Amino acid sequence: MRVYINYFKLRIITFLQYRVAALAGISTQLFWAFMLIFIYTALYENSNISAMSLKEIISYVWLQQAFYAFLTVRFNDDEISNAIRSGDVTYEIIRPYNLYFWWYVKNVAKRVSNGLLRFLPLIIVGIIVPGMYGFSLPYSFINFLLFLIALFLGVLVVTGINMIVYTIGFYTYNEAGISGMLNAVMELLCGAYIPVALLPLFIRKGTYYLPFRLVSDLAYRIYSNNITISEGLLGIGLQVIWIFLLIFIGNMIIKKSLGKVFIQGG
Repeated sequence: MRVYINYFKLRIITFLQYRVAALAGISTQLFWAFMLIFIYTALYENSNISAMSLKEIISYVWLQQAFYAFLTVRFNDDEISNAIRSGDVTYEIIRPYNLYFWWYVKNVAKRVSNGLLRFLPLIIVGIIVPGMYGFSLPYSFINFLLFLIALFLGVLVVTGINMIVYTIGFYTYNEAGISGMLNAVMELLCGAYIPVALLPLFIRKGTYYLPFRLVSDLAYRIYSNNITISEGLLGIGLQVIWIFLLIFIGNMIIKKSLGKVFIQGG
């Protein structure tokens, strides 16, 4: 366990050096935040939507953009993909650690380091934006506490999902096409395009049996009390179950894949 913790710390320090990329990311997320808020404001002026209030939607958007780097499904780790494609994965196999958990820790570290450089400036801007376009404080302290727990567990859920997507590289020379289609579907179901509460009923019902809404939608709706405390606790329990399930599935797939790997070249 100590080797994974030390590796996590090392990757955090390494990724925190990319400040220019963080600035570019902050600018992009600010643009999307304001654009989405203006779109939702115009939509709510001409419709009667009861699933979420405009205030809840605006808080959802600010949280979505602030924590995008932590929880985005569309997260590509070129080091892993290239290692599988080029055959460098052989160097990983012979090392005395579990390859799945090694990659898992690296993914979490990269997400956390990217997120740490971006989220606070976006939250600050959201707070100082005047009027109805600004970021609202959490509904209560309990909501805020559950939000933090759901946010942390969401990082582990989405990393588990990504790890399964990476295994496609063991079966195809280039996984970009398949993973791109999967990412588009997963983004829809996790609320990256619009909150899950605003999706059609038949899609919304389906999401309750899948892990995608547990990535970010759950945490953001807990924050504004769009769902009750009991629903939030149930969702957090489901997050824990899915984390163990995704890790188990991903670990088994990689072990099975490595048993059939052929490395060409000299």
